[in-house]
Amino acid sequence: MPNPILAIVIAGIFHAFGTSVKAEFAVCNQTFDVVNVAIGQFDENVFETSGWWTIGPNQCANVIDEELSVRYVYVFAQDVFGKTVLSGATRMCVAPNRFEIRGETDCVVRGFIEAPFHEVDTLRTERWTLFLTPPPSG
Repeated sequence: MPNPILAIVIAGIFHAFGTSVKAEFAVCNQTFDVVNVAIGQFDENVFETSGWWTIGPNQCANVIDEELSVRYVYVFAQDVFGKTVLSGATRMCVAPNRFEIRGETDCVVRGFIEAPFHEVDTLRTERWTLFLTPPPSG
């Protein structure tokens, strides 16, 4: 059974070496549903999360507009029904509506929701595109 995370990483590497996009970090939705995306970055000794970008099927959104200065970008995505599309092991805070949150701890105590973000290694490139793909059937 193919690994969907590996497919996402390989797609990002492909972009780093050959396609041209204006965004510095873009997320492209190759699933069949509308997805909501949140991102996280380590900035000035603290994690910051922000969201939501709503991305239709076969659409892309520029989630970071400036040249990447960090190696790792963290991404959490869910469809409009609340089903997780992409998650990982790094727990950070999100909110139900548009948000920018500094700090990744005590999410619930601070009135936020804890979400499992997927770590994307951009290999220190200046630009990256992450492709969200449908889960393998079977």
